[in-house]
Amino acid sequence: MHLQTPRLVIAGMSGDGGKTLVSLGLGRALTDRGRTVQAFKKGPDYIDAAWLTAATGRPCRNLDPYLMEESAIGRAVAAGAGADFYLVEGNRGLFDGVDASGSHSTATLAKLLGAPVVLVVNVTKTTRTAAAAVLGCKHLDPDLDLAGVILNRVGTSRQERVIREAVETATGVEVIGAIPRLRGEEPLPDRHLGLVTAAEHPRRDRAIARAAEVVTEFVDLDLVERVAGRAHDVSLDVADIRPGRTRVTIGYFSDQAFSFYYPENLETLEAAGARLVAVSPSADPALPDVDALYIGGGFPEVHASSLVDNRAFAESVKTRVVGGMPVYAECGGLMYLARELRVNGVAHPMAGVLDLVVEHTDRPQGHGYETVVVDRPNAFFPDGVELRGHEFHYSRVVSGSDLSRTVCSVSRGTGTGESRDGIVVGNVWASYLHIHASATPDWAAGFLAAAATHAADHTQPAAAWG
Repeated sequence: MHLQTPRLVIAGMSGDGGKTLVSLGLGRALTDRGRTVQAFKKGPDYIDAAWLTAATGRPCRNLDPYLMEESAIGRAVAAGAGADFYLVEGNRGLFDGVDASGSHSTATLAKLLGAPVVLVVNVTKTTRTAAAAVLGCKHLDPDLDLAGVILNRVGTSRQERVIREAVETATGVEVIGAIPRLRGEEPLPDRHLGLVTAAEHPRRDRAIARAAEVVTEFVDLDLVERVAGRAHDVSLDVADIRPGRTRVTIGYFSDQAFSFYYPENLETLEAAGARLVAVSPSADPALPDVDALYIGGGFPEVHASSLVDNRAFAESVKTRVVGGMPVYAECGGLMYLARELRVNGVAHPMAGVLDLVVEHTDRPQGHGYETVVVDRPNAFFPDGVELRGHEFHYSRVVSGSDLSRTVCSVSRGTGTGESRDGIVVGNVWASYLHIHASATPDWAAGFLAAAATHAADHTQPAAAWG
């Protein structure tokens, strides 16, 4: 793939510096200008990606150099064909990677894409020191095209004037915007895993419109477009998706409680032959006639009451599982399949597919990349395969007879505890590991094979349950 489209990476000095506000605002503001904007989110992030999808009207793609080979990144970029502007939101700080050398960082991705970088700098209670920070970023990697700076949370016009002069004089990098400290309601409220999800926010469209208003007023959009136009032409390998012939129907949870899915995961299942059916465990009366079930992550702890109230749906899931239906569940899916979910000391009965008690806590129990090796037989992955993904959960499994029935050893991350993850009971896989299909080629094939086996003989797995 020969990449010539104007493009830009929005980076920051750290998390919570204003990257998402700027990215959402730019995405919508440029769209309002008549540009067809394709957004990307660097790293393993569902929430920001969903907001960027809403801002631009096109599915946001994740780009993660740690999880994805270059050809998989190329495929994700190629999926944005037809856009005339590529907007990439970075994660954490510009040079923050998986080690001291900053490998797989936002800077790494920017260079791979040949994209100029605009650095969002939180200037709260500082002036010339901001110039030192920008100068440090410029000199740490001279191969990086640091093309512009946006000052965020500016307190006064005098502060802006001083910082602007200091940055441009000391670094030669142009300040292309200065966003004041916003008073009153924050347009993008957050909670324990980050922003409130786009699917749940009652005023999502207004929040995005407000972000666009802020960016339009305080950022030079003409200059943004000129900076994006200086992107270098690059060539990227593009991985092929080999169409499969397996014909099965897979349901997946999709509502306010469950929304964490990479588009590529769903697309890969479809390319392999699956017909996907979206279902809501909160609103639907029962699980429809499907051959397998995919339960992604989300916020079941926030919506526990509505899940409990729909007892008929949970019972239909359990009945189907006991009958042998394969289930692949990640994080929130594990919580839903448990016997009990405890939130703020209140016990909520869940589907009871697995004998597990899960407790939601007030601090992260696992956060970051997770790497596991499959070391026990299961219906989804071959023995010995290494799986790379990520975990981000405030919950933990505290008890239950199925806690010991894990099939993976954890070499990086937390998992379900004691360096283990991947609870397998019958044809059910439940883990805290979120995988990306582009980094896990065995996943779709194994999942569809289990679904096809069940579709061919609904009674065969039932005897093995438990």
